Amino acid sequence: MKIYQLYRQQYLSLSVQEAWDFLSSPYHLNDITPDFFHVTINSKVPEKIYSGLMLSYQMKAVFGIPMSWLSEISHCDEPKRFVYEQRIGPFKFWSHEVCLTETQNGLMLEDIMCYAMPLGWLGQCLNTVLIASKLDRIFDTRRDYLNSRWGQVL
Repeated sequence: MKIYQLYRQQYLSLSVQEAWDFLSSPYHLNDITPDFFHVTINSKVPEKIYSGLMLSYQMKAVFGIPMSWLSEISHCDEPKRFVYEQRIGPFKFWSHEVCLTETQNGLMLEDIMCYAMPLGWLGQCLNTVLIASKLDRIFDTRRDYLNSRWGQVL
């Protein structure tokens, strides 16, 4: 099984708590992702996330085909870091860690993703021709949205 990694780092001029309040809420997913990645939340979401929280979504990330996704907040260290992992969904494995580190001028946001495709060599081909670029677009859109809303720290 081939494990893919995607790492992103961004500096923003807002407090760690403001970033936490925004990024830890799944209700902002459609604001920070491209139109092709429309998300519908199917489960009740509490005011604050916690370790063990299960979240159910429907998304249309590839060719507008609805896909179910069940994720678990596997780690939660407010306001510094949370990890959500796919329990049911399109990937063989998916883990996304969001880290917030206070800096002199705001914060550093880090995304650390590890994922594996299903379907063996066919999944690897799909990743090469489609999935990797879609993931890049998703995180490029989020970067641009956050920069326009809070401003990038250089």
